[in-house]
Amino acid sequence: MKAVIVHGKNDLRVEETADPVCGPDGILVELAWGGICGSDIAYWKHGASGTAVLSDPLVLGHEVSGRVVQIGAKAAEAVAALGADVGTQVTLHPATLAGNHKVVPELAARTNLWPEVRYLGSAAFHPHEQGAFSRYRTVRPDQLRIVPEDVSLKEAAVAEPFGVALHAISRAGEMAGRTVLVNGCGPIGALAVAAAKAAGAKCVIAADLADDALDVARRMGADETVNPSRGGGLPTDVDVAIEASGAPRALGGVIAAVRRGGVMVQVGNLPAGDVQAALGNIVTREIDYRGSYRFVDEINQALELMAGGVDVGPLMTHEVDIEDALRGFELAADRSTGSSKVMIRLN
Repeated sequence: MKAVIVHGKNDLRVEETADPVCGPDGILVELAWGGICGSDIAYWKHGASGTAVLSDPLVLGHEVSGRVVQIGAKAAEAVAALGADVGTQVTLHPATLAGNHKVVPELAARTNLWPEVRYLGSAAFHPHEQGAFSRYRTVRPDQLRIVPEDVSLKEAAVAEPFGVALHAISRAGEMAGRTVLVNGCGPIGALAVAAAKAAGAKCVIAADLADDALDVARRMGADETVNPSRGGGLPTDVDVAIEASGAPRALGGVIAAVRRGGVMVQVGNLPAGDVQAALGNIVTREIDYRGSYRFVDEINQALELMAGGVDVGPLMTHEVDIEDALRGFELAADRSTGSSKVMIRLN
């Protein structure tokens, strides 16, 4: 089968690899679509994503969908309990909790904060956790998420990043009737716009330096858009800010836009090293500054919202076949192309 494999910095290849074998405890999924994530781009561009550094070739991809094609004998009961069978359309929860760790009781349900999480297409641990930009991937029954009838497989591949956005919104607290600023309208920011509207936000203001990104945000439900590079300042006294750009230089302005006693959620990945940022208003305005990391199980909510009418179509700006994966990565990494979520047709 073909697979999209990163070997190191600026070394991305589409290669033939052996088809995986479905063991008695596993499920074999034939993949259909994959969405290129910022972490995928980072492994290609830098040979690392945050603190996770490549030491071996890695099949990329964790935003995927496909169909069940084989079920191991020991997995049959668990798969049946999910309501799945051969032919069922699924997306995948990418996380595997590893290690025998103890956490404080209040963190027990926050599985995204488990000390050791292996994630599809991640080099965080060795051996690396191979991803799913390939024709086939074996998974466990608990990783399957059944795609609702009204959701296409292409849309279902967006459930994972939508789950990330939904988790960020949940970290902010009550949304009903709130004014929300989303700063940075790449895929996660655009999905945060949709998530905030779905949660009942009164007004969502999207800010970005790229007009194409703001156009996607409008089509995802933003009530207002602002481009600071064109003289449009950020709003003032918003109840909640979702910072999705990950740009340290943006932090001071976003914090200043939040009303006294408001909430700011950091979902955009900040650099791993030291950064300079104007943070004084966190103290003087008593801003609650909260981090948001991946998601727990909001991928389920993402599928439900898509089935209920939330349209993620505007996000998916480009698509390529797996043979042209490198071109897809180039499109995704170059904002001047107008790209948001670039999709790979895996089969």
